[in-house]
Amino acid sequence: MLTFETIQAAAATLKGVVRVTPLLESELLNNRLGFRLLVKPECLQVTGSFKIRGAYTKIASLSAEERQCGVVAFSSGNHAQGVAAAASAMGVKATIIMPEDAPATKLRNTAALGAEVITYNRHTGDRAKIARDLAEQTGAVLAPPYDDYAVMAGQGTVGLEIADQLDAAGLGADAVYCPVGGGGLIAGLATALETRLPKTAIYAAEPVNFEDTQRSLQAGKRVGNETGHASICDSIVTQIPGELTFPINRRLLSGGRAVTEAEVLSAIRILMDDLKIVAEPGGAVAVAAAVQDAPALAGKTVVAVVSGGNADLGWLTRTLGQTGKGASGV
Repeated sequence: MLTFETIQAAAATLKGVVRVTPLLESELLNNRLGFRLLVKPECLQVTGSFKIRGAYTKIASLSAEERQCGVVAFSSGNHAQGVAAAASAMGVKATIIMPEDAPATKLRNTAALGAEVITYNRHTGDRAKIARDLAEQTGAVLAPPYDDYAVMAGQGTVGLEIADQLDAAGLGADAVYCPVGGGGLIAGLATALETRLPKTAIYAAEPVNFEDTQRSLQAGKRVGNETGHASICDSIVTQIPGELTFPINRRLLSGGRAVTEAEVLSAIRILMDDLKIVAEPGGAVAVAAAVQDAPALAGKTVVAVVSGGNADLGWLTRTLGQTGKGASGV
């Protein structure tokens, strides 16, 4: 199970392995927004996203015999890199199932970190089934991207750091906004903050047409997304909330927010202009959601997690350079 104690144990495992990312803010941005925005930049994390936290925690929890059999994972890129880096650090063979249209930088980096990459067509293939079949054939251990308690415990260390950093600054937080795909990061974060910051509201941030967590929270049960949609937020595009993550999120989250691609691009530019950091689209949705909620957040203190920065810089430069695209609007 996922508990505050398992998250604390994960933090001990990760000490010296992951970076303690800071809380960043800009006085000029705060003045424009009308509330205090503290950004947790996991885009500065090892491998460029928070995923190394859960991946390392999962692999570290395996027995010596399990590690000898290797691990198999499926991912659009960030979990892939986290697993590859963690496995390499512990001398474990890693095989990663990735969509053939994943950003080139994510495919390249995963292979460079020592993993074997197997690609599939995301429109016709079932990545989870491919990974399960391979695990059964080889005896490798499956390292899921979110639906795993050890993975969630590792991701929950983001919440511990936020609480510690707020305490050190003598601050509280009225709300925390967090990007959501399958729900592992926010489940771990919310579990940590339930103990450390029990009065803080926690909101899921998702792209429009992929707000399955928001709609599931409203329905009180897991609800999937309609097919036929695409999003620039590739790192958090999932079909339905996780079986293990959703019960946790249903209990602990205050709600969800859906943001448009224009709002995501605006958030990316804000992060570049005001905080000098690069976020990938999926990593910027929490900032986009907080900006969207600015009128309701007046005078409050808000934390937004930037979950990753593994953007294709060529695509990002072209997109933000287009007239009318990416203007901050605040």
